[in-house]
Amino acid sequence: MVSSASAIRPGAIVTIAALLMVAATFVPLGYIVSTLVSTGWHETAQLVFRPRVAELLRNTAELVVLTVPICVALGIGLAWIVERTDVPGAAWWGPIFAAPLAVPAFVNSYGWVSAIPSLHGLWAGVLVSTVSYFPLVYLPAAATLRRLDPAVEESARALGSGPVAVFARIVLPQLRLAILGGGLLISLHLLAEYGAFAMIRFDTFTTAIFQQYQSSFAGAAGSTLSGVLVVMCLVLLAGEATVRGRARYARIGGGAQRGANRIRLGLTKIPMFALLTAALAATLGVPLWTIGRWLKIGGSAVWNTTDIGESLGQTIGLAATAAVITTLCAFPVAWVAVRSTSRFARIIEGANYITSSLPGIVIALALVTVSIRWLPALYQTAATILAAYTLMFLPRALVSVRAGLAQVPVGLEEASQALGKSPAATFFRVTLRLTAPAAAAAAALAFVAVATELTATLLLAPNGTNTLAMQFWQLSGELDYAAAAPYALIMIIVSVPVTYLLFTQSRKAAGL
Repeated sequence: MVSSASAIRPGAIVTIAALLMVAATFVPLGYIVSTLVSTGWHETAQLVFRPRVAELLRNTAELVVLTVPICVALGIGLAWIVERTDVPGAAWWGPIFAAPLAVPAFVNSYGWVSAIPSLHGLWAGVLVSTVSYFPLVYLPAAATLRRLDPAVEESARALGSGPVAVFARIVLPQLRLAILGGGLLISLHLLAEYGAFAMIRFDTFTTAIFQQYQSSFAGAAGSTLSGVLVVMCLVLLAGEATVRGRARYARIGGGAQRGANRIRLGLTKIPMFALLTAALAATLGVPLWTIGRWLKIGGSAVWNTTDIGESLGQTIGLAATAAVITTLCAFPVAWVAVRSTSRFARIIEGANYITSSLPGIVIALALVTVSIRWLPALYQTAATILAAYTLMFLPRALVSVRAGLAQVPVGLEEASQALGKSPAATFFRVTLRLTAPAAAAAAALAFVAVATELTATLLLAPNGTNTLAMQFWQLSGELDYAAAAPYALIMIIVSVPVTYLLFTQSRKAAGL
């Protein structure tokens, strides 16, 4: 129907706006390539092929190889227990295991280091990363389990397959997309994370780049490390796309319009409940207990209402502004992606996801260099940091806006224009109103991402800026954990509503 409605196809203005967004997203990649070219092959090779890079590569690779399978096993295991068994409190465990997304990884690291001061190194990184990122597998796995056709599993059991065989041959293959997508997101988070690993003294490419930036600003060594990190991100994207292939899993026909019968655990109900409780204690219990402990130790003295209020106001101001800009910038890209089926549309949409895979530190360094060399008036201004937030979190907004636009009936737009309304009036009176809930969700996702962002904010924030994340990082870096606790608590409180939104959206996607 869309192909026949030429009046609602992307016009010149929308297409140009989308192209400008694509051009902006390639600034970080262009920065890396130009820096490496200007450095020269000989010096670049010397900087790349050295023991320090090999050490960072080994650390990062070990972190990804160990953490991702653990997160996948934990996410799928918890999802299966919650969705397919009669474990007590099943209705409550779902939102509980989505809640760890409300705790920033560097706050989790703060919680565990406070509880175990000797915690550091690779396995500390695996622990903190697992409790921070396993919901990225849990949420899509739980949503997939809810919408699977139980008749297929029942047929397999009727033919003599046991529970393990049914799970391995029927259920697990249908979780493939959730596993690959969640694993990719976790891997990209591991490559981009700075604060959590700096706190436990575990060196990765991101921590090394930040240290290099502090010692030599935009030196060749830091740019080279950034280039290696970008290559790793692109390899992960290509690998996930190759493994995923064109596989799709869908019902043929209506299927069984009911949920699967829950498995009766019997005597194993107690150990299963204990397992869920232990997971809850590790993911939410430790950071919340630590924050509460430090708040009790600090007493009323740590609640400096002036500083906290200033930080909260700056955080809300930056996050709200960035959320609006990011959502507005997502509209032309989403419009082209939804209303056009050409290869050009796929390229425009895909370019934004490629850039979003780059760590925030790379995007920040690129904007620092660009602003100093070509736009000095923008260096250390709000415009630069807002541009970084837009580039980093545009895909989060794009997913929601694209879904909202795809659900707008084209016939309503055609009817509006048939009644004499201009395309612009049709957009504001029909399309935008119907897309408003999706746009609000997009803005909410961008808001909470900016409110808890640390690395790019540390590099780009204008003088005098002290967001909640920056204040927390400064105080915890000074080992004043009690004074840092209120900032950690407020960041979690700010993130909780959006985390619940993600959970409810996953249930809607499953038809519940």
